[in-house]
Amino acid sequence: MFTKYILPLIALGLLAFAVVHVRGAHQTDTTPQQAVEPPHNPYAHTVAGSGVIEPQTENIAIGSSLPGVVISVNVQVGQRVKAGEELFRLDNRAQMADLRYRQAALEAAQADLTRLENQPRPEEIPVSQSQVSDWEANLADQEDQLMRARELSGRKIISAQELVTREQAYRMAKARLNKARAELDLLKAGAWKYDKTVAHAAVDQARSQVEQVQTEIERLSVRALVDGEVLQVNVRPGEFVGAPATQSLIVLGNVEQLHVRVDVDEHDIPRFQPGSPAKAALRGDPQEAYTLTFVRIEPYVVPKKSLTGDNTERVDTRVLQVIYSIDVRGKRLFVGQQLDVFIDTAASTVGR
Repeated sequence: MFTKYILPLIALGLLAFAVVHVRGAHQTDTTPQQAVEPPHNPYAHTVAGSGVIEPQTENIAIGSSLPGVVISVNVQVGQRVKAGEELFRLDNRAQMADLRYRQAALEAAQADLTRLENQPRPEEIPVSQSQVSDWEANLADQEDQLMRARELSGRKIISAQELVTREQAYRMAKARLNKARAELDLLKAGAWKYDKTVAHAAVDQARSQVEQVQTEIERLSVRALVDGEVLQVNVRPGEFVGAPATQSLIVLGNVEQLHVRVDVDEHDIPRFQPGSPAKAALRGDPQEAYTLTFVRIEPYVVPKKSLTGDNTERVDTRVLQVIYSIDVRGKRLFVGQQLDVFIDTAASTVGR
């Protein structure tokens, strides 16, 4: 009876005890533990939003206006730069060769203008004057021969044909003398004013071409237009950059005063009032509250771009972007950090 009934019952009891013990030993607490407590809302009436830290100047994405190969990058991430400081430079050998050619063309145009402005040469006037004197002497000789021919023709010593020849020689000598005198006057008058105008225009054109090439060379040296800190460097020597570049080659911003760009959900816009005070807490450090000061509203409701990653977040909503300045109290905050922002709406609620 013991082996037939009691022993199997004992075995079943021990088996049940073992099953219960094993299940109890492997049971784990499924209650999720919060790694970081959620931020505390300091206001009774609040509009909450997600904020992103940005420089006072916003993020300045710097590219190249001309395509080329980068030959030097002169800044590093975190470096502070002044307005006008060179950030990086593209290969300018072709433009330098073109510049030398344009400068030579400018020198040639200036030399041609100088030649026209200094006409006539002092050495040319005596030569022209001597030609006039020669033709004056030749005219006097032809006139004397013509007088003799007329006297001899009246006495029937020479033929009428020879008299005509002497008269034609006299008129030819007189015409040549007039031509020599006109050439002397033209030489003394110098270059024609319209030739000088054309030469001046050629100089201006050549100078403009030199300035154009110099401008292209300056554009190959990309410089900072504002004081700020280098936030990103996405270009290296030897890389080819297009125009426009496919990405921001260097990101620059003035981080002496940080701003927070807050996204206010379109459903909360009616409750928001410009100038309302606000508090913010960094993601991962909700115990530290930062005071925000209203700066401006960007009055254009845009699709939401800054995502928090929450499971309940709506990504198809539109938001009003509000800019606040943040009092960092000497602490180091980084551009791009996210904050939970709470905007006080008590004033707007009372006003209604």
